[in-house]
Amino acid sequence: MIRTSDGTILFDTGVSPRAVPGLMRTDHLAHFTDEEDRPGGPSIVVLSAELWHRQFGADSAIVGKSITLGGVLRVVVGVLASRFDTEQFDQRPDAWVPFQVDPTTPERGTLSFVTGRLKSHVTLTAANAQLQPVAEEWRSTFPERQRATAGFTVTPLRDAMVGDVRAGLLILVGAVVLVLLIACANVASLLLIRAIDRGREMAIRAAIGAGRGRIVRQMLAESMVLALTGGLLGLGIGTVGIRALLAAYPGNNPLVLANRTSSIPRLGQGAAAVAIDWRVVVFAGVVSLLTGIVFGLLPAIRSSRADLTAALKQTSAASGGFLRGNTLHASLIVGEIALALALLIGSGLLIRTSRELLAVNRGFDLHDVLTMRMSVSGTPFETRAGIERLTRDGVDRIRTLQAVTAASTSCCVPLETVWQLPFVVAGRPLTGTFHGFAGWTFVSPGYFDAFRIPLLRGRPFTDRDNASAPGVVIINETMARRLWPAGEPLTGQLLIGRSMRPEYKDDPVRQVIGIVGDVRDQALNRPPRPAMYVPVAQVPDGVTTLNVRLLPLTWIVRTSADSPALRGQIEKELVAASGGLPVTKTRSMDQVATESTARTRFYMLLMTVFACSALALAATGIYGLLAFTVKQRTHEIGIRMALGAEPRAIRRMVVAQSMALTLIGVSVGIAAAFSLTRFLTSLLFGVTQHDL
Repeated sequence: MIRTSDGTILFDTGVSPRAVPGLMRTDHLAHFTDEEDRPGGPSIVVLSAELWHRQFGADSAIVGKSITLGGVLRVVVGVLASRFDTEQFDQRPDAWVPFQVDPTTPERGTLSFVTGRLKSHVTLTAANAQLQPVAEEWRSTFPERQRATAGFTVTPLRDAMVGDVRAGLLILVGAVVLVLLIACANVASLLLIRAIDRGREMAIRAAIGAGRGRIVRQMLAESMVLALTGGLLGLGIGTVGIRALLAAYPGNNPLVLANRTSSIPRLGQGAAAVAIDWRVVVFAGVVSLLTGIVFGLLPAIRSSRADLTAALKQTSAASGGFLRGNTLHASLIVGEIALALALLIGSGLLIRTSRELLAVNRGFDLHDVLTMRMSVSGTPFETRAGIERLTRDGVDRIRTLQAVTAASTSCCVPLETVWQLPFVVAGRPLTGTFHGFAGWTFVSPGYFDAFRIPLLRGRPFTDRDNASAPGVVIINETMARRLWPAGEPLTGQLLIGRSMRPEYKDDPVRQVIGIVGDVRDQALNRPPRPAMYVPVAQVPDGVTTLNVRLLPLTWIVRTSADSPALRGQIEKELVAASGGLPVTKTRSMDQVATESTARTRFYMLLMTVFACSALALAATGIYGLLAFTVKQRTHEIGIRMALGAEPRAIRRMVVAQSMALTLIGVSVGIAAAFSLTRFLTSLLFGVTQHDL
């Protein structure tokens, strides 16, 4: 992947020649041809296997026929094989068209991913070095397009897809390793106990002629059978557990642009891409086998070297100090407590983070708000006048429904995608190209009422803010505070996006008419950024067309009582207002908020499962060790009671000695947690890694 230093901006299903493997075509080509990719080339399309089955019933005769896509008549030239993996895209494409980008036009293919395959002998370093002259030529050819410091960087596709998810996944791997260590400690301790308990049996076997090798082989075989049986049970539980855990994950957000990763990639539709495959089975088998060998070998060797005379004299009443002289048992208890505590602390921090996210001030009221999307690209509504007419008609229709209290439209909704555009404050000296960047959202009247975003000063948009009226803009509190720390924001004027793209040169000088409260537009765990809101009726035609081709129009409806029947009525009215355009992805803002925090909550869930598993394993192992050591002291305890010791005193003695090991384990666990929780910093919000 090649990305600019300012960040990659995604959205295009157009592909260049030789970029589509696994393509089924009548001429058996596996890619678009060079002629098909040239500007002005034929209007053709390749369908995904899913769309081919869903919309056309897997009819092979569709190849060669024409379909309408975005208002353009295109000839179907092929269908992608179902094995073609498109999980590197935030939104799974249903159709593919040639790029056909003309470098002399304003688009120039800037809103796209650039993906390629390096030659086998070319390294990343060499590829980056070769790109530098290309970047210099690009900057000199299109100086108005990017900052002077912009450049090209080659990034492995895996790194680009994983993004900032890598840290969280590594933390989960670490948690799995800790649970595995606790399980191994359990196996080791229980096998040692079993070997000690069977000392007399092994002595009898040796006395009647069993050699040391035979005893070792027998005990190893027994431990390996136990380990492999446990491994098979673990695979079965793991298979069921994975499906249960993934069912709790709400899925990927399909409208995340640039290089921000808000979801876990590579899960597939309905988490179908995650399953137990042969590598997992082999890994589980190898780990189980090694566990049986490694932790069964020491007890086996110990039993084979036992003193026959002492072992044959051993009785169940044999005495021994409480873990005295048995440093290994004590170390296992301390280690299990420490590892379990470290995991518990990590899961506790993530639970605190989830609570803080739920309590954070979002800046808007998400309850009882529905959002739904409508693609207007390639229709009469992709112009300013068209989208204004559609918005007014659609809002008027759904406002007649009894349960609807407010309605509006926008390009974006909070917690999902918000455009960032450069701006200039009119009348201020300028040292560079612009004064700063801020979020840019076009909205129709009623937007702030629908989300209940507080208007702090000035006035909201009205129907009078149309193309014939002076340009206006509403900014948020953060932007007002930064640009006018001691002045009057409502006297300011902004020029928006003029250094970004040619379409914005027609954007009017905009008067600041209002200040609204801050909204967490990116995610709940990110602070509000400067934000600008402009009326949809004042967005130039070129900008309107550009935006609706990149993102669907979003309808926002506040209701007094959500129900499936009401959703159906709203969708019916919007379809009628648009002349038949479909309404898709109807969701409540509660669902949007849930998806925006999905990754954090999923990590919390997994860490909690691991921590509880570790706690259960540690408790089981510690109980087994302590029960065995108390059993070994039966003779000693009997003598103490015969000499007058009360049962209460015996209990206090055992508990006190057990607590001594527990306190050591807690101390080690807290010290380990102080070191390990620093890796959780990127996942925490509203809580520090050393939170008491």
